[in-house]
Amino acid sequence: MSLMINGVEKEVDADGFLVEADFSEEAVNDIAAAQGLTLTDDHRAVINYLREKYKEDGHTPNLRNLVKGLQDDGALPDASSNKLFDLFPDGGAAKQGVKIAGLPKPFGKGGY
Repeated sequence: MSLMINGVEKEVDADGFLVEADFSEEAVNDIAAAQGLTLTDDHRAVINYLREKYKEDGHTPNLRNLVKGLQDDGALPDASSNKLFDLFPDGGAAKQGVKIAGLPKPFGKGGY
């Protein structure tokens, strides 16, 4: 399976996550468009946070740690589980947000 990002074919897994991270702005825009989302500043705050955590830790945080991290860092001070599911209605930020951020599939508790 593959996904076109800025005219380049990128490999995705069976769930549509990129196999290798793509940190380009084009990846975010193309994947969001394919998901039918119009990105706001709040979406971008979550996406940027997910990307930074992936770069730092080699993986993305689970939902609980994502909400706490967004609040603590000030990236999205009013972050809550409900807000993140409103922003990313197809699986929440821990899944759909990661996909739109151009990151590989997360494997949190339960192994999504």
